[in-house]
Amino acid sequence: MATKVHMEALSPTMEEGQLVQWLKSEGDEVSSGDVLAEIETDKATMELVARGDGILRKIFIDAGGTAAVGAVIAVIAAGDEDISGIEGAGGGTATAVAEPAAEPKASAAPKADDTPAVPPSAAPTASGAANGGRVKASPLARRLADETGVDLALVEGSGPGGRVVKRDVEAAKERGVPAPSVAALTPDQAEYVDVPTSQMRKAIAKRLVQSIGPVPTFYLTVDVDMGRVMEARRSINAMLEKDGLKVSINDIVLKAVAGALRRHPECNAQWHDGFVRRFNVVHLGVAVAVDDGLITPVIKGAHAKGIAQIAVEVRELAGRAREKKLLPDEYTGSTFSVSNLGMFGIHEFTAIINPPEAGILAVGGIEETPVVVDGTVVVRPRMRITMSCDHRVVDGALGARFLQTLTAMLEEPTAILV
Repeated sequence: MATKVHMEALSPTMEEGQLVQWLKSEGDEVSSGDVLAEIETDKATMELVARGDGILRKIFIDAGGTAAVGAVIAVIAAGDEDISGIEGAGGGTATAVAEPAAEPKASAAPKADDTPAVPPSAAPTASGAANGGRVKASPLARRLADETGVDLALVEGSGPGGRVVKRDVEAAKERGVPAPSVAALTPDQAEYVDVPTSQMRKAIAKRLVQSIGPVPTFYLTVDVDMGRVMEARRSINAMLEKDGLKVSINDIVLKAVAGALRRHPECNAQWHDGFVRRFNVVHLGVAVAVDDGLITPVIKGAHAKGIAQIAVEVRELAGRAREKKLLPDEYTGSTFSVSNLGMFGIHEFTAIINPPEAGILAVGGIEETPVVVDGTVVVRPRMRITMSCDHRVVDGALGARFLQTLTAMLEEPTAILV
C-alpha cells in the first residue's frame, strides 16, 4: 500500500516547511526510519524520516520549495503499484508507474523542444547559480565571504540547486579566489535584491504581531552599578582557568535574573485565557542572533544551576542555534526571557515580549558613567536594564520590586548565593 510522505510539524510552532535537500532520489528503495530529506522549520533544520517501506516513487517539491504542514510532498510505494490518484503539494499528480531507477533523467540527451527536468534557477553554475547578477548563497556563506574577502561570483556552489555554502567559501579561500571589485560592477545590474523570506523570519514576523498588538506592554528601566560584578567575574575566571572555562558578564546576569525570579514568581509567569500560570522553576530563554533572525534557546532550571554551568550551556546552545541544530525541547518552554545587545555597543533598548511569557529583560552594555557617591562625582561602570511587562500579569509595583531585587543582586553578587 502506498505511503504518502507529508510535510510534518517538526517544531511546535511550524506551519510550513522549506525543503533544504532530498537525501533520497526518485527510484531509490527506502525503509521506514530512513532519512528522506532535510526540512527548514521556523526554528532549525530537521530531518524528515520515512514512515513506510518501498520505493520513493514520486517527489512533488524540489529543493528550495515550501509546503504547508500536512501537505503530501512525496509518495513511497511498490514499483508496480498504481499511484496515479495521489495528488501532492502544488497540485501535481503522481504517474501510474515510476520511471526505472537505472535511467535517471539526467542521463538522457536533451532535445531542443524538451522541457527542463529542473528549473533553470536550480541548476548549479560556476557562479553559484547566479540569477540577474545575484549569487545564490546561504547567509552563513555570505557572511564568511565578507569576512574572508572572497568574491562569491567566482565560487562554484555545491549546495542544493548550486547554492554556495560554507564549505565552498572555505575551499575558495584556500585556492586564493580574489575579493569582489567595485570597479567590476556593471550599469545593468539590479538596483535591489529581493531576498526570499526564511521560515524563521516568517515565524518571527508572526510572533511579533501577536505580541506588540494584543499584549498591553509597559516598560521599567533601572541603572545598575556593575563594579562588583566585574570584580566577581575576574575572581571566578581566575578559579576556572585551570579547567579552561570562562564566564561572561551576561552569564552572571542570567544567574541573577533566575535568582530574582525565584523570589518574585508573579513575574515568572504566563498569561493564558482564564488564568495566570506562575512557575516555581525558572526556565530562562536567552535570545541568540542567527543568520536568519533570532532564536531563544532555553536554560532549563536556571535557578538551580551555577554560573559556570550556565556559561557552558549558553555557549553550547548558542553554537548549535547558529547551526540550526537545536532540538524543539531546547528552544521551547521558557518562563521568562533575556536579550542582551551590550556586546554590539547598545546601551539601552526595549525588547518585545514572547507570548505567553509575562516579561522580557533587555540588557544594555556597561558604560563608564559619572555619578555622585557620598557627595562626590566619581566614574563608575553602569548598565541599563529595561523590563518589558505584560500589564495583564505584572503591575508596575510588581515589576519594580523584581528589578529592585535584581539590582541588589548585581550590585552585591554574593546575594545571588543567598
